[in-house]
Amino acid sequence: MQKNILIVEDDPDQLANYTSALRRKGFECWPAACEADVWNSLPSRPDLALLDVHLGAEPDAGFALCQRLIERYPGLPVVFLSSRTDEIDQIFGLRLGGWDYLTKPISTVLLAEKVAAVLRQQEPATTQAVLQRSGWLIDGQRMRCSFDGVEANLTVTEFSIVQALVQADGAVLSFDQLAERTRQSVVTNNTLSTHIKHIRHKFRAIDSEFQALVSVYGRGYQWLD
Repeated sequence: MQKNILIVEDDPDQLANYTSALRRKGFECWPAACEADVWNSLPSRPDLALLDVHLGAEPDAGFALCQRLIERYPGLPVVFLSSRTDEIDQIFGLRLGGWDYLTKPISTVLLAEKVAAVLRQQEPATTQAVLQRSGWLIDGQRMRCSFDGVEANLTVTEFSIVQALVQADGAVLSFDQLAERTRQSVVTNNTLSTHIKHIRHKFRAIDSEFQALVSVYGRGYQWLD
């Protein structure tokens, strides 16, 4: 099935180049120059969003757009593409739920391969059956977690962490193992801890007694029913 890629880039030449490269790779592309274009022309849920960070006069518009897209489409993979190379920008983008952060300039061939790789990395999760742990339903096909019918709005990274811990059947997963499961290019101990904190907060907002996600000092994390 053809994948739909939302591309948001304010430079018309770069937007045309990215769109052409991804179409040659076999993707359907929905190009947009700003956030208004996105909401005016987005026909349905995209399979992946490729976002520039600096859009027009707004230096962080891409970050804000990422939040709104994930809010509307939970589990949507977002890849940032920016000329800003500072580590703090990369970490911030990943903490927002971005799947990857690529820096410009980047060849269009490499960009197309990166997008294809992200979409391939999603495929194993979509084949998983629905699991139930501690009253929570973990739906690998839809990449959703819910409790009594109420869905937790998890990012792709957060869902990958939850799924890995649940599938470990009580085993402790180390930082390295969980970092590998997020399939991101930049993951630090601090960002993983932040993801865990966000997961607990989202789950406890729905299930106030949630205690299943446990920290094991010096070793990692585990899911205990």
